[in-house]
Amino acid sequence: MTQLPLQAVLFDMDGTLVDTERLWWEAVEHVAGRALTQADEAEVLGRPVEHTADWLAAATGAPAADLADALHREFADRVRAGIVPRPGALDLLDALARDGIPTALVTASPRTVADTVLEALGASRFAVSVTADDTDRTKPAPDPYLAACRALGVDPRACVAVEDTRTGVSSAEAAGCAVLAVPSLAPIEPAAGRTVLASLEEVTPERLRSLRKAHALPTDELRVMSWNLWHGGTKVRDHLAKQLKVIAETGVDVVGLQETHGTATQELADALGWYHHRAGENLGVISRHPITARFGDPDVGFYGAAGVRIEAGDRQVDLWTAHLDYTPYGPYESAFDGLDAAELIAHEQVRLAQMRDTLHRIEETADPAVPVVLVGDFNSPSHLDRPDVEWPVTKAAEEAGLRDSYREAHPDPIAHPGHTWSPIHALHEDGSGRLEPQDRIDFVLHRGLRVLDSETYVSGHPSPWPDVEHNEWPSDHAAVITTFSLCE
Repeated sequence: MTQLPLQAVLFDMDGTLVDTERLWWEAVEHVAGRALTQADEAEVLGRPVEHTADWLAAATGAPAADLADALHREFADRVRAGIVPRPGALDLLDALARDGIPTALVTASPRTVADTVLEALGASRFAVSVTADDTDRTKPAPDPYLAACRALGVDPRACVAVEDTRTGVSSAEAAGCAVLAVPSLAPIEPAAGRTVLASLEEVTPERLRSLRKAHALPTDELRVMSWNLWHGGTKVRDHLAKQLKVIAETGVDVVGLQETHGTATQELADALGWYHHRAGENLGVISRHPITARFGDPDVGFYGAAGVRIEAGDRQVDLWTAHLDYTPYGPYESAFDGLDAAELIAHEQVRLAQMRDTLHRIEETADPAVPVVLVGDFNSPSHLDRPDVEWPVTKAAEEAGLRDSYREAHPDPIAHPGHTWSPIHALHEDGSGRLEPQDRIDFVLHRGLRVLDSETYVSGHPSPWPDVEHNEWPSDHAAVITTFSLCE
């Protein structure tokens, strides 16, 4: 299995390399005029000055700009009075330099403070520095780490980020980095792709290499996600950050999107530093692998399909994303109206025509040597799930040579129903109290690849509609993720 080598190590500053988290805590206490408690940590630790100033302004009524100036002044004074490197920090930086591994400083502090610390540590120790002044969004968004990787010319997946706060860890993980957490004031729990140590004193370049290898995504596999974003995710607060967190946690390589709300494709790609294709107001593809061709109507309507060709190592793969009309919706007609199989099949004609158009477009651009993946929200159950109804949409795809990756991995629909509609609708939203039909209507189909695994995915425990604003999961569909082998 081929894996990327460790390309860079990205260091947080405050509390990670230098013992300034306590100085920041003391500065906030001074400006707030009170002692801070554990309940204040989320608004103080790892946060930019402006965030904490806004928080204090809401509590005190003082102007946020004045509070920000005071915080800058108090913190800078404390920093100038004495910077103390954290144990093992300078030894690790020197060891990385001897091994020729580039390093970056990635901080939520302003440039003025970062430059003071850089002068004390030795600015030459870092190839790149990214501060709160250098990106539109700072931690916990992934932007600072992605900016550092772009400046270094490295892949975030081939990097280790060293952090001391939950906010910083979220930023690094959303960017796709492996994380070494060395908590300064608040505890951090270990997790997949995240190692927690008490200090940097025994950390070596070799240990960082081992962390990255454990986190590495194999380059002979392709993880494909189908995801209906649900109005771009806008029904949920902080939806972009939550979408990025899902992509980081799942380790997917390419995502076929539906309901992008016009801008979501480019927003996600820009935040991740990925390639993308936007088609119309509803469809898109984002990929960590280069997109070498784009297929289909770029101005496709709300329903339809769009495709790309990606280059994953030495393999090419065509990936199409489709969204089919939701009316009339067969599961409702079956559960609520009691239609028989013949009537249900007859009412699938709009979706069936859209699927046939999609299949025609796929064949027009297909290369016999290039595998094809079709993902999407078909708004139709599968004929593989309900033997009493030969649902024609998925049947047409099967007849065109496309195989259902989820059913390949989980042949028994009773044991593994794989429902994607809906993690937030247990009851029908008309207020009648009727149970919402639960069905598998989102798919990852393929031709020419080998399925290693397939799953449906929902993060957290979503609250039911309509109380969805604070859900961790920013959609009304479950996603489908399939891992394919790229070995011939």
